[in-house]
Amino acid sequence: MPKTIENNATVTAKIASSIDHSLDSFAHDMLILLYKKFPFLGYSFLGISWAQFLMAVFIFIIILFIRPLVVSFLIKLFLKIAKKSKTKYDDKIIKNLHKPLEFSFLILGLFIFAAILYIQNRYIYLFLDSLVIVNFFWILLAMVDALQSIVYKAAYKLSPEISDSLARFLLKIINILIWILGISSVLSLWGINVTALIASLGLGGLAFALAAKDTAANLFGSIAILMDKSIQIGDWIKLEGVDGFVEDIGMRTTKVRTFDKSLIIIPNQIIANSKIENMSRRNSRRISFRIGLTYDTTNEQIEKITKEIKQMLDSHSGVDQNDLNLVYFDSFGDSAKEIFVYTHSNTSVWKEYLAIKEDINYKINEIVERNGSAFAFPSQSIYVEQLPGVNKD
Repeated sequence: MPKTIENNATVTAKIASSIDHSLDSFAHDMLILLYKKFPFLGYSFLGISWAQFLMAVFIFIIILFIRPLVVSFLIKLFLKIAKKSKTKYDDKIIKNLHKPLEFSFLILGLFIFAAILYIQNRYIYLFLDSLVIVNFFWILLAMVDALQSIVYKAAYKLSPEISDSLARFLLKIINILIWILGISSVLSLWGINVTALIASLGLGGLAFALAAKDTAANLFGSIAILMDKSIQIGDWIKLEGVDGFVEDIGMRTTKVRTFDKSLIIIPNQIIANSKIENMSRRNSRRISFRIGLTYDTTNEQIEKITKEIKQMLDSHSGVDQNDLNLVYFDSFGDSAKEIFVYTHSNTSVWKEYLAIKEDINYKINEIVERNGSAFAFPSQSIYVEQLPGVNKD
């Protein structure tokens, strides 16, 4: 166990002890006054007089009653002082300290309650000291939450492409470390050597390590995802039958929202070791189809139609001119003469792609009609050699 944590626990215990001694003398003087004025309050139960009990309960209720008022006053006072500074981080920190400050008054009330009752039980004071340590680390968590924008800015400077995912990952690591330090401090206060405890687990530790194998694999998988920059929050990906948008990249799992609004949670080790099709990384989308013209369309008409479609694509603002634009009389179908059209939009955004494709379809329809042809549809021609009951003569 780090000595810093042990020292913090010792200092906390000493502070609590000094508070107890000062409260003891105050409580003693107040109880003497009560005994003199109301002698019957001197009767005791389990070694605690009625005067002690009533006084402890009364003061504890008073503290609970004034707690929100005092905390609100302190928050407003601190905010007023913080306004003089140029940064806004101190304002965020002060606002986030509201709950921990209220908890501090609750702990104070419990200390006063125990002091008035002259409780000498070591474990009760260890419990109260533990609450002080918990409150201290709660304050640290509140400060980290208030300063998370700093982490986001630092992550953006390191890598703008994955700044959000990296910042979330770092914040989770920081929060976990604070939790570990807090739990270790409490255990140290109770005289438990955490290092020795872990070492003494033996086979249990081995079993725990085996059980945590997948968790460790997922953790390293998340690091690999962030380092490789293979996916980001908001990306549209296809992975082993999963098709949707990345909603969150956590330390253990990645959440993907499918197009039917289902949420699929995938372990990061699977993502790190699988083939991912990142649809959002495309800078264009392919447009490929065939149009069928009726069989009475002449070669001259087909030649003119293909030429005009090609010219239209070469000049279209929504077509990526860095890619091939192909328009050819491709084949003879069962019911139509087929022209093959192949091009790319200049965007990968689904909605914009559909709008471009729609406009191309309108223009092709206009070109075909203008050149006196028509689109074919599946049909059959039936030739009758002889009707029933009719002689060929």
